[in-house]
Amino acid sequence: MVNNSRAKKHKNTAFLFPGQGAQYPGMGRDFYDRYPEARAVFEKAADILGPNLIDAIFSGSEEQLQQTRFAQPAILTVGTAIYRVLSNLGFKASGFAGLSLGEYGALVAAESLTFESALPLVQKRGIYMQEAVPPDQGKMAAIMGLDHSNVENICREAQSEGVVSPANYNCPGQIVISGHKEAVDRAIKLASSGGAKRITELKVSAPFHCALLNPVEEKMAAELEKVTINKVSVPVVSNVTAEFTSEPEQIKQNLIVQVSNPILWEQSIRRLISAGINSFIGLGPGTSLSRLMKRIAPEFETFAVEKVDQVDQLLNH
Repeated sequence: MVNNSRAKKHKNTAFLFPGQGAQYPGMGRDFYDRYPEARAVFEKAADILGPNLIDAIFSGSEEQLQQTRFAQPAILTVGTAIYRVLSNLGFKASGFAGLSLGEYGALVAAESLTFESALPLVQKRGIYMQEAVPPDQGKMAAIMGLDHSNVENICREAQSEGVVSPANYNCPGQIVISGHKEAVDRAIKLASSGGAKRITELKVSAPFHCALLNPVEEKMAAELEKVTINKVSVPVVSNVTAEFTSEPEQIKQNLIVQVSNPILWEQSIRRLISAGINSFIGLGPGTSLSRLMKRIAPEFETFAVEKVDQVDQLLNH
């Protein structure tokens, strides 16, 4: 056990959990090898969903891990394993947030959901989201260099071609849009002529967080009825409201509508800051959350922990 005086420097820390797209083969393997508490999380995941999940995480192909039935539970498993390591080392969170899928990781860390109940839940969530829209009918794109109102106006104008709306308010000057392929293409043209600095079409399997995923809400409601949701032990910011949510029934409703509503990530981070958070640690694969933090609030210290050596750096900070 580390000297807790080091961990106390981070007493106003928020732990952040990434969403789908952060996964890569081999993620979390060094934690599995070094920390018994991390190994226990991976072994529990294998007990629940079968050894194929662990094979996919450690030695699968990128294509295999892109399948939602692997990607979502894989990211939850890795994030939870890393969180358990840091918690055991004495790091305490004053708040949690997770981007889209990552909200489940935040709720597990806050003891609102058990890992055992969340893991099959996110696997089904991924499958339902994948199946909601036929292949090649939907699309997502990240628009850089325009403010919120500009992108919202562009989406309204492009809705003559179908459903299109903001899906992720990631950080200042970066908004992801989602919807029908034709409508998103129309919005891309409008954004390009409207001064966008860069537009990136995302490699995703479905147009997440838009009205095309409304049918998933009923399926998620049925699945969430089967699990126990507790009050959070540490404040968690909801994606769809950018407010702290602690009551089980409200948490459930937010998770139901989250699949078809925009992710208010920038607003969620600002809510954490307004509550006194002064340090952020992104847990799990990828560094996208720490990069977004540098755009949202560069004045606050931010760490990314996806490798064992980054834990050592954090302990020595």
